[in-house]
Formats: sequence, C-alpha cells, structure tokens
Amino acid sequence: MANKKPNVVLTGFMASGKSSAGRLLASKRSLAFVDTDDLIVERHGSIEQIFATQGEDAFREMERTVAKDLESKEGLVIATGGRMMLDQYCADALSLNGHVFCLSASIQEIQRRYTADEGGVVRPLLAGTDETKLRRLYEERATAYSRFEQVETEGRSIDEVVEQIELLLRNT
Repeated sequence: MANKKPNVVLTGFMASGKSSAGRLLASKRSLAFVDTDDLIVERHGSIEQIFATQGEDAFREMERTVAKDLESKEGLVIATGGRMMLDQYCADALSLNGHVFCLSASIQEIQRRYTADEGGVVRPLLAGTDETKLRRLYEERATAYSRFEQVETEGRSIDEVVEQIELLLRNT
C-alpha cells in the first residue's frame, strides 16, 4: 500500500481549465493524463453525436462505465466531464483512490473562455444556449461542486493553477 500512487481528479464546470491544468499537472508529476470525455469519444464517437442520437442519459451511463474502469487504476491525473463528479456513483468511484479538486471560475470567465474556444470541444449542453440558461446551469452545479476542494482558476495562468494544486497535494 505504501507504493500506491493516488490519482488526482479534476472536476468543475465546462471551460474551467480541467484538461489544460490536468495535462500540465500530469507532466510535472510524471503521471498519465486521462480525460474522461476523450475516453468516451474513443469508445463511442463524438459527444455531440452521442447526445443527438442516444441522449444525455446514455452519455451519463457511459461516464459511469468510465468511472468504474478508472476506480482501481492509480498514478493518473483525471480530467472529468463537467457534470461527471456530480453523479454520486462517479464521485464515489473516482474518490476511492484520488484527491478531488474542483477548478472554478466566475460565470463571466466561463462564458469568455467558451466563446474564445471556437475550435475547441463541442459542449452539447451549451449548444444554442442563451446566457440565462447557462447561468442557471452554472448556479445549479456550483452548489454541488462546493463539496470538493476548490481551486480558483480565474486570473491565474495554468502554471499558477497547477502550483496551487501541488501545494494542496503536499498538505494532504
């Protein structure tokens, strides 16, 4: 058990910086990086297509399968989909062998990042979303995210975010 390398699990709202910070953190800690959305895409096709043809419930079941697959792994930095860790099954599975951190930013910063990321990840829950719906989704999730240790990303570089996570890991 002494040689066990706990995972680092990053959660948070869409465009909060999970994948960017996760890649850098994995590199700095010499750990493997896993993006749960990428795993789903590799196994089932694009997230946009999954939502369009199978629906959100099917996608959430795919997330649970990925969580089950990862729960016994170690030595990973895992960037989760925006809602994945709000599912109790996924949270329990990934928390078993992982330190969970929630990356956070204001709704205004999330909107700025999302609109600036034209060639980036398609986020089906934001497709055609007006500001009111986005704000409501953000507020609904903010309460649930609060149970995880928070790491503010707004106004910080990816390096600074990773430094903060490293500091928190040293103190656990």
